[in-house]
Amino acid sequence: MKFLRLLVLLLVVPAYAQQGGMWIPSLLKGMNESEMKNLGMKMKASDIYDVNKSSLKDAVPQFNGGCTSEVISDQGLLLTNHHCGFGEIQSHSSVENDYLTDGFWAKSLEEELPNEDLEVTFIVKIEDVTTQVLNGVAGISSESDKQKKIQENITALTKSSPKESWQENRIRTFYEGNQYILFVIESYTDVRLVGAPPSSIGKFGSDTDNWVWPRHTGDFSLFRIYADKNNRPAKYSKDNVPYKPKHFLPVSIKGVEENDFTLVFGYPGRTTEYLPSMAVEQLVNSLNPAKIEIRDRALKVTDGFMRKDNAIKIQYASKYAGIANYWKKWIGETQGLKKSNAIQIKKNFEKDFLEKATKAGKQAEYGNLFIDFKKNYDEIAPYALSRDYFMEVVLRNTELLATGYKLYQLEQIYNLRGEQSFTDRKNNLSTGMGEFYKNFNASVDEKVFEQLIELYATKAPQEFLPANLKNADFKKLTSEIYSQSKLTSYNKFKELLSGDTKTVLANINADKGFQLVKSLADVYLKDVNPKYEEINSRIAALQRTYMKGILELSPKEARIFPDANSTLRVTYGQVKGYNPNDAVSYDHTTYLDGVMEKYIPGDYEFDVPAKLVELYNNKDYGQYGTNGKLAVNFIGTNHTTGGNSGSPAIDAKGNLVGLNFDRVWEGTMSDIFYDPAICRNIMVDMRYVLFIIDKYAGAQRLIDEMKIVGGKK
Repeated sequence: MKFLRLLVLLLVVPAYAQQGGMWIPSLLKGMNESEMKNLGMKMKASDIYDVNKSSLKDAVPQFNGGCTSEVISDQGLLLTNHHCGFGEIQSHSSVENDYLTDGFWAKSLEEELPNEDLEVTFIVKIEDVTTQVLNGVAGISSESDKQKKIQENITALTKSSPKESWQENRIRTFYEGNQYILFVIESYTDVRLVGAPPSSIGKFGSDTDNWVWPRHTGDFSLFRIYADKNNRPAKYSKDNVPYKPKHFLPVSIKGVEENDFTLVFGYPGRTTEYLPSMAVEQLVNSLNPAKIEIRDRALKVTDGFMRKDNAIKIQYASKYAGIANYWKKWIGETQGLKKSNAIQIKKNFEKDFLEKATKAGKQAEYGNLFIDFKKNYDEIAPYALSRDYFMEVVLRNTELLATGYKLYQLEQIYNLRGEQSFTDRKNNLSTGMGEFYKNFNASVDEKVFEQLIELYATKAPQEFLPANLKNADFKKLTSEIYSQSKLTSYNKFKELLSGDTKTVLANINADKGFQLVKSLADVYLKDVNPKYEEINSRIAALQRTYMKGILELSPKEARIFPDANSTLRVTYGQVKGYNPNDAVSYDHTTYLDGVMEKYIPGDYEFDVPAKLVELYNNKDYGQYGTNGKLAVNFIGTNHTTGGNSGSPAIDAKGNLVGLNFDRVWEGTMSDIFYDPAICRNIMVDMRYVLFIIDKYAGAQRLIDEMKIVGGKK
């Protein structure tokens, strides 16, 4: 219990207002609450999280495992991002009803569209179970045995902890394994599509504007949760009824101003804020540049084809966006880490950490920590770089190689599990790869392959290069593979898998594309991955010790929040502009005027619907405009990451004012190092959301079921 008392002390913050942090909502009382009030909050911590009565947490479910959403009516109306609901919108689209292009608005409950495999998950209760999970672990010396014991305790506790029959217990680790928390959850699987703007609004700016400010995107979509007659989770049924929430968010049309308080509630995916300086150095100087160069080459090739051929543009639009997303993020992240001097700041922190350890008589425990970190990061460097080259070239950016790897795994299944497992997987591949090949173009992939295989052969660590790539003629190799391999079309792929097991194995091993994949994968799985995992396990143990030391040695006013791990968090801040570069200053809000300034008729990124142009020209904004202008997006200092897409931006009184959907490019390094000077999250202004629903779509029934508060300032 000593650790838990210490943890409570360390989770508090100074009385003066600061920014940054992803906080566990059940632990906000105390100085976190004081800080929020200093930033302008009018609520109590119990209004945000309360296990015994309704609170904000009851209106903020996780959306389909990777995004966030919020309930905005007493009939289970659910708001999230357009890009979070994109797959569902796409699945209901057809040539006759192109909801991606035209938008979709159900005129009644009966017209709302069910979605297979879509679920939203509410948090019912949060409880610290660190003592129970770590019971019997202290005396174990082996790292693997420790983890085995911890997993045994987690399994037993998950089964034994009280819950209702329709609920589930999940235990997650925090502070690198220094704390464990139990979440009681309930998931609803009857979630129906209610409304979505056309992509020209919901995805306005597309890849060009991704990760940047100023932004002008109406990134939202609407769903509804349905439940059984007892308001409990149930599979889709025509007899299900709209869910009655414990709490829903009133929607404010008051708008925001500079320095207004904002609270973003959601499920941030992954951050690594407490990495040591040598880890960040390796990322900035080695790993990120390699991944950026690989994707840069792939994107340039693909873009060239997409600009010349509309059919290819349609085939590759989604894939291109996926590749470009993290390519652009890594560039911004690297530049931000350099600009904010993150490495040196971390070195200074480590120097201070060692001084505190010495003063506290903890040299034996922490004195060699950074020496050990450096030794292990130096040792892992070639393995980590080789791993990234394999992941980026073979598995992510060259489709022929990624397809060949599926066959490599098929062969491994035969070797490990026998013929029946092999046959089952073979049949699944033969029937399941049709969708992949619909959007595969061998000419595009051939040019990508030629670029990336040369990078792999010349820039990946040479000691992990298969013999057939050393001193290879890359143009000749490319031509041979793409002219002879059967991985280049669906019919040829199915030919490879035709026949009995012996025939199939002989056929795939005779294929030139497969032969290259096998040589790459054999080296990776034999010489790279085992050593990488071994060293990485040692690094993880050091990181756990480092985190324990930070918690022990930091003063009580230190702001030590746990890294994101897709669990419910609160991040608070203020609406605020920023200065990204010398003589450059960004305001905190964008307007519909900016949409029209970017408008390019017929352009797939910057086209605008005719009705939106008409509403703009007539300044027909209804109650949502102010002084002849309509706000579209705004930015704040909330500390967000992937998983916060769709998170509600909540004002000082608990009303919904915005919908989180992105971060600014200069601040994407906030996953590793948060700098309040340049880290900003981007939100859709709720006035723009309501304007699109009301004035553009004419979906008055949806407006009527919301609780609209505020009014013009």
